[in-house]
This record gives sequence, structure tokens and C-alpha cells, in this order.
Amino acid sequence: MAYVLIHNPGCGSSKKGLELLESKGVKVEVRKYMGVAERLSLAELKDIAAKMGGVSPRAFLREKDAAAAGLPESASDAEVFAAMAENPKLIQRPIGINGKKAVLGRPNDRLLEIL
Repeated sequence: MAYVLIHNPGCGSSKKGLELLESKGVKVEVRKYMGVAERLSLAELKDIAAKMGGVSPRAFLREKDAAAAGLPESASDAEVFAAMAENPKLIQRPIGINGKKAVLGRPNDRLLEIL
């Protein structure tokens, strides 16, 4: 099974995460989720949360962008998932997915935890 990296090529942390994985010889399938063709669905976002151990979507929400987008702090998990599916800018990156596990790569070394 391929290691999938939820990646934004315009983000320095995401680029460093990809470089780290490649430097370790990890074969990475890059998912450029910001583009319409590769946008994450609601089901995929829920699957990522489940693979992170059943966390709330707030565990990988870009808080400052959420506030700017008008997502209230009181939003339910369902509302957060829906907002992330609608606006991928709200998704923190990079996210590594390997089989049944996923991790937010902040700091980037965390991406290696699921090898």
C-alpha cells in the first residue's frame, strides 16, 4: 500500500514533509488536495479523522483560516467536516496516510511515525 501525502505545494511545511519522506526512501503518492480534481470529499475527511484515532476534525483544522472563513468556534464536528470539504484551505497540512493510520505532519518528523 502506498504512503499518501495530503500535500499543498505552495506550503513550506508541506514541501519539507515531502522532502523528508523522499529522503528516507519512502514511495509517496502525492494528493494535491487544493485543486478541484483532487479535493478531499466529506467521506475522505471522516476517514482521515478515523485513521488518526477517531479525532475531531479540529485536530487538523487551520484555526486562523476557519475564523477568517466565518466558521464559529461553536461549530459541530459535522459542520467542521462540511466546511473543510467545501473549502480545502481550512485543512492543516501535510497529512500522511499509510494503510489504516494517518498523522498530521506538524512537526514534519511525525510523518515518519506511521511507516
